[in-house]
Amino acid sequence: MERREGKIIAEVLGNEQLAEGIFDLRLAAPELCALAAPGQFVMVYPKNDAHLLPRPISICGAEDGVLRLVYRVVGTGTAEFAGYQPGETAEVMGPLGNGFSVAGGHALLFGGGIGIPPMLKLAKHLAAADTKVTVILGYRNADIFLADEFRAYADVILATDDGSLAEQGAFHGNVVDAARARIQPSEISRIYACGPLPMLRGIKQYAADFGIPAEISMEERMACGIGVCLGCVCQSEEVDEHSHVKNKRVCKDGPVFMADEIVI
Repeated sequence: MERREGKIIAEVLGNEQLAEGIFDLRLAAPELCALAAPGQFVMVYPKNDAHLLPRPISICGAEDGVLRLVYRVVGTGTAEFAGYQPGETAEVMGPLGNGFSVAGGHALLFGGGIGIPPMLKLAKHLAAADTKVTVILGYRNADIFLADEFRAYADVILATDDGSLAEQGAFHGNVVDAARARIQPSEISRIYACGPLPMLRGIKQYAADFGIPAEISMEERMACGIGVCLGCVCQSEEVDEHSHVKNKRVCKDGPVFMADEIVI
């Protein structure tokens, strides 16, 4: 691993397709892994000069010097990443942002779509801290990924939009409806979530309904990743000390916020 201007040049160890459009990139990055906390992210720089901006990707794992990034191909930049082969290199900056806290009790984790990967690292850390973990994972259909890995650290509930796994015990519907149907809220001490905005909005309301503290990780497009450009702000309940308006920078102040800090 080579350091260059606050970034690293990391060797690609593997790049496996897990599901349709979902890839598992593994990089040799021991120094970065030593600093990474659950919920943080990195910026990955495309090699094509036509792509000026790096792409933010949540950290799925950072063990034994191997940085694991599970990402979805959504454009030309991530399509380039999908073509990386072992032995090539990738330019990465991180870890960035504020991550999740690690508390005891009984934690309820929600992951939706590409918001699922960062919850795996969190589940590992919570389980290692003797926290009881239940995780609800939401998918569009039966093309699921990472679910089996969560079972080593948590009780797992699957939810699919189309009901395609109902015969295997998955909930037919979204993750919030699954929680209302299958979770006893009085047993939950803290909620953690990452996923699309409509899902987070529902989880914020669910947490408020039962008075459960909730930490949510926001997904926003980013340019710099370090809080300078103000291109990834979200609306906050209080005035931000940096911008002096009711905004917070997702990359710098987040991506993890207490649910009652932000307006969604």
